[in-house]
Amino acid sequence: MASIKFCLECNNMLYPRVNSAHRQLMFACRNCDYEEIADNNCVFRHEVLHTPSEQTMVITDLGSDPALPRTTEVPCPKCNTALAVYFQSQSRHADTRMTLYYVCCNPKCQHRWQS
Repeated sequence: MASIKFCLECNNMLYPRVNSAHRQLMFACRNCDYEEIADNNCVFRHEVLHTPSEQTMVITDLGSDPALPRTTEVPCPKCNTALAVYFQSQSRHADTRMTLYYVCCNPKCQHRWQS
């Protein structure tokens, strides 16, 4: 994508314009009569950058963390172990609902799931 173009005569910014007679995209100055043929047909490009909202499941051994609360009310869906640690979503967005993340305490399983 080209950067902003400037007029060679008066140094003002050039704006895209369609030459209907020749069916060409042009860049024209709004202050003088200068114009040039566009070398690229892309006038505007909108790039969406996705940033993850959660940084969960980064620590590998959450099941042995003594600071996390434990529960026996939610069994592991993979190995059916009764003991699991849980923690809350760290998202601060107002439109995000509270999510609980669970990690199985079985050292051979360590399955992770959410409610």
